[in-house]
Amino acid sequence: MNNLNNIRPDPDELLASIKLEEDQGQRGKLKIFFGMCAGVGKTYSMLESAHIDKSGGKDIVIGYVETHKRPDTNELLTGFEIIPRKTYNYKGTQMEEADIESIISRKPDIVLIDELAHTNVPGSRHLKRYQDIQDILDSGIDVYTTLNVQHLESRTDTVSQITGIIVRETVPDDIFEKAEEVELVDITPDELLQRFADGKVYTHERSEEAVRNFFKKGNITALREMSLRIVADRVDAQLRVYMQKNRIRGPWKSGMRLLAVIGPSSQSAKLLRWAKNLSYTLGATLLAIYVESARKLSPAQQDQLNRNINLARQFGADFMTTSGNDVVKAILDISQRENITHIIVGKPKFRSLWSYFTLRNFINKLIKYSGNIDVYVLGSNTSEDNQYMKYLSIPGFTSRLSHYLLSAVFTILTAVIFYPLKEFIGYQIVAFALLFTVSILALFVGIGPILLSASLSALIWDFFFLPPPFTLHVNNPEDVMMLIMFFIIALIGGIMTSRVRRQEKLTRERELRTNALYQLTRELSMTSGIDEVIKVSAKYVMKYSRLDCSVILQGGNNTLDKIIRPEKSLKLSESELSIAEWAFQHSREAGRFTETLPSTEWTFYPLTGNKLPLGVVIIKQKNPLSGDEKAFWEAYRTQISNALEREFLNDIARRASILNESDKLYQSLFNSISHELRIPVATIMGASDTLLSGDLDNDTSRHLCIEINKASERLNRLIENLLNMSRLESGRIKIKTDWHDVHDLANKVIEVLRNEVGKFNLEVSIPDDMPLVKIDFGLMEHVLHNLLLNATQYSKPGTTIRIKMYYDQKCFVMQVMDRGPGFPREEIQNVFNKFYRLEGSISGGTGLGLSIVKGFVQAHHGNVFIENRQNGGSRITVMIPTEITDMMQIKLE
Repeated sequence: MNNLNNIRPDPDELLASIKLEEDQGQRGKLKIFFGMCAGVGKTYSMLESAHIDKSGGKDIVIGYVETHKRPDTNELLTGFEIIPRKTYNYKGTQMEEADIESIISRKPDIVLIDELAHTNVPGSRHLKRYQDIQDILDSGIDVYTTLNVQHLESRTDTVSQITGIIVRETVPDDIFEKAEEVELVDITPDELLQRFADGKVYTHERSEEAVRNFFKKGNITALREMSLRIVADRVDAQLRVYMQKNRIRGPWKSGMRLLAVIGPSSQSAKLLRWAKNLSYTLGATLLAIYVESARKLSPAQQDQLNRNINLARQFGADFMTTSGNDVVKAILDISQRENITHIIVGKPKFRSLWSYFTLRNFINKLIKYSGNIDVYVLGSNTSEDNQYMKYLSIPGFTSRLSHYLLSAVFTILTAVIFYPLKEFIGYQIVAFALLFTVSILALFVGIGPILLSASLSALIWDFFFLPPPFTLHVNNPEDVMMLIMFFIIALIGGIMTSRVRRQEKLTRERELRTNALYQLTRELSMTSGIDEVIKVSAKYVMKYSRLDCSVILQGGNNTLDKIIRPEKSLKLSESELSIAEWAFQHSREAGRFTETLPSTEWTFYPLTGNKLPLGVVIIKQKNPLSGDEKAFWEAYRTQISNALEREFLNDIARRASILNESDKLYQSLFNSISHELRIPVATIMGASDTLLSGDLDNDTSRHLCIEINKASERLNRLIENLLNMSRLESGRIKIKTDWHDVHDLANKVIEVLRNEVGKFNLEVSIPDDMPLVKIDFGLMEHVLHNLLLNATQYSKPGTTIRIKMYYDQKCFVMQVMDRGPGFPREEIQNVFNKFYRLEGSISGGTGLGLSIVKGFVQAHHGNVFIENRQNGGSRITVMIPTEITDMMQIKLE
């Protein structure tokens, strides 16, 4: 039993697996024909495989195949539909690319697109061809493509070391790893070289040049080994996934987690590629971190750091940024918190004598305190001679020239102030004053100006204050030591203060971002309504990011509704709206500073919730976002997406509730109407059948005709009530007021209900001087009819029913009183609801009468009230604001 429990599937993993299979079922499948280099026959193998699939009934087209005029490859194009290529004019030259829109609209089963790593012509939808292929896959179309090993992003450094050639066109490893099928196309190096010699790959002239440079036998052998190893690692990874998916027990679960420490150097890119290869081989997850120190980065370093962060994300690694003066402690804190098993760092480059000692101490300290975490130190390509020259270089300073001038001016000014006082206070006090000046300057300027101020203070103190004056010579050994210590203390104190100030600035910036997220989250949590959420989001994005943003939401059918919110002067062209639609459909950013349609001035970011695609947020940014800015913006977008999704789900829940109530209403209506229809219809059918069956005496025939008439009136009331309720629900009630005598209103209703009210003692109370009132006679006739009929149905015959009408406080008041059972106190608030009937009500009726009364009275801008009378029965009061005739107004005055 325990063994069975151990292999029982985890419900969350099972659901995630099912969802992944569903997503993969909707998406096209990618097959890569993979080789060590050009000339091994990838395109030929792809076309051969396509012919086999075509003979099996598959609809296959060619989107882009480059045959390089090879006769045997050209022959394999026969029999396939070729989608015409799209032409672009680039610098006066006509260039061709695959027509993605035509391929998607053609919707074949499989499309062949050669050279996965190809870079598109500027002006294309995407910068890279693999991005075009992703769009095609998202449309449910399978793709066959080709790829050489040197174009894998994680292998470019190794290929450069082997061949001495830098590879510019690369494909993210994630594309290769997620391909459903990879077919290795492999031949021996000797066979490949023979193909070059025979001119089967390039022309003879190009073949000779290629063999002398890239296609050396040693290079080909190394690339072949690399391609074989990559495919073997892929097979091993597929086996692990298969065993996990099918819950096959075995030693496949590594549980390893790698941490790559990156920085603002090109060496970090190599470190990331090596870490990616290691994680893929070990089946481990990868986390990349950057430790932000007090040192300010130059624009070039910041740009390199951004590229490294983007590369880490491209590799599918999680990324985190932390800060602290103690880099080792920051790394180990994250390692312990994230359960890291391996730490990967680069071998430090020593840029100065100071860094020679501090960076060596960094490696030793990291290894010493890492505990049971393995530490990998990745070497660099820099020669020892070059490193030796860097030992003598000076640190880089980034302070402005004005800061240097400020430091010099304040140092000299301090010396000028204390120079006349040197005979009274002594040169030792002057030293403290200069030291204090350096410390104060450290609060406002960087390390470079501090070094200038410390050096200048030492020289001024020595030249003007230490005996003998006006020379750099120092007589007393104590003064020599004091001068040296003065310089060291001033420099160290200034540098430490500057670092603390820099760290305080970093902390303040992080606190500002944290507070911005808190304020946005708090405000969004108190906001209701989609428009309000968007207004709040736009306000806070402008406040904290200085970015003007707009939002386009989906219209409910999984497409954007093209309404830009909040309403402003932002106008998008049709092409820009199509970019927004693309970003929404593919859940990927597009526009400026992205790899998809970067020619526009706007950047489009998808808003995606946990359950729903919500829309697109549009911003206009002048510069690409840095690593921290991008993380902050992603956190902002997540909060906005969550708030919008909450409103979307609330709206869906409201609509579901309305549908549920509608179903209940329909059921109540069906039950009530079926009962109300059945009785009068049965009466009519029975009476008419009896009348037709034979000769009857006059009394019997008259009685049957009366029954038919009563049933018909009952049906007529039912139909009128349903029609009136339909008019109220549709909002098409338009009152037509005119001057009317309420005596006529009472008399007409009593005449219509003469049979019903004949069993009761009916009293009508209307003042003799009752003025004409301006009402809709037809609607008020229905009101009084329903009230009086309701009173006759729930009162005992012989009791008194009273109708009272009068004019009071500019209102026409009408009351219907009876001596029936009245209304339970707790039910009074519900009696005007549609289809509501009290428990124990007599059979008959739909529960619409009083609801229609309320609707018609409110159409007159009036109110209706119910109260129980003291000695039994009820009183229903209708109050309608209305005018009276001028003549009666004079009489009342």
